[in-house]
Amino acid sequence: MKKLINKPEDVVKESLEGLGLAWPELVKVNFNPNFVYRADAPVKGKVAVISGGGSGHEPMHVGFVGYGMLDAACPGEVFTSPTPDQMYEAAKKVDGGAGILFIVKNYSGDIMNFEMAADMLKGEGIEVESVIIDDDVAVENSLYTQGRRGVGTTVLAEKICGAAAEKGYDLKRLAELCKKVNSWGRSMGMALTPCTVPAAGKPTFELAEDEMEIGIGIHGEPGRQRMKIKSADEITEMLAQAVIEDLPFKAGDEVLAFVNSMGGTPDIELYIVYRKLHQILEQKGIKVARKLIGRYITSLEMQGVSITLLKLDDELKELWDAPVKTPGLRWGI
Repeated sequence: MKKLINKPEDVVKESLEGLGLAWPELVKVNFNPNFVYRADAPVKGKVAVISGGGSGHEPMHVGFVGYGMLDAACPGEVFTSPTPDQMYEAAKKVDGGAGILFIVKNYSGDIMNFEMAADMLKGEGIEVESVIIDDDVAVENSLYTQGRRGVGTTVLAEKICGAAAEKGYDLKRLAELCKKVNSWGRSMGMALTPCTVPAAGKPTFELAEDEMEIGIGIHGEPGRQRMKIKSADEITEMLAQAVIEDLPFKAGDEVLAFVNSMGGTPDIELYIVYRKLHQILEQKGIKVARKLIGRYITSLEMQGVSITLLKLDDELKELWDAPVKTPGLRWGI
């Protein structure tokens, strides 16, 4: 294992310390329990938007805390769900009096622990709504889920719901918006290489030099199929077809096209994938109205790519375009 770390057991703590030192104008970091929160929190009268999950997927979620996105993020250990006390304490810190929206990826541990935190908060009279993201079309059930995994649409939901919260959406309206984003988003990923969890010290799975895995999960969970490596265009076709057919997206739709690095894939390759995705959508009469290309939801250093398509309407376009200022996503300010 070759990694820029000190001790495996200190990776999350030291990374959070670095984040706080790098962006003091945007975020603050709480330890014991660990969570990252907006430097200006709580924002009075605004619904607080909170998400979280295992570390190792950066910049999601801790890199998306700030104006126009998350009020707080709760990082677990690498590929391990955060604990209920993290979500509870984070919510108490950022509660502006208008309620809390939890955005939860569909993994069993995340759902259970967010639910426990929500029950604790409701017991103190704080309104909480939880929305589960389950956009991965690759497999119906996986190692850590009942039903589909939550992947790339999570990033889009955090941005769109964060913008809506800044605009003054109340908790019920915000939860309905988040459900719409989830229902209109579809994703699928693939891996060329595995990744190595620092505490384990060895790859999470094995792939031969000439193999790839289609439909991989963000923790290295098995996908649909292991096969010989194909060209970028062929891989993009496979991913795009599965995503497009699932909603289904149709001629005349406007979409946000999100091409995401799994951590180790450079921009030069992402744009080759985006080129083919754009061509495929154009041929089907689907208009790319917005796009996002880069490293936003990762699996440590895994080489691979995921494609997310989100159907858009005027509301979603306006909220996507709204200003955002976080360590991992910034525009309009």
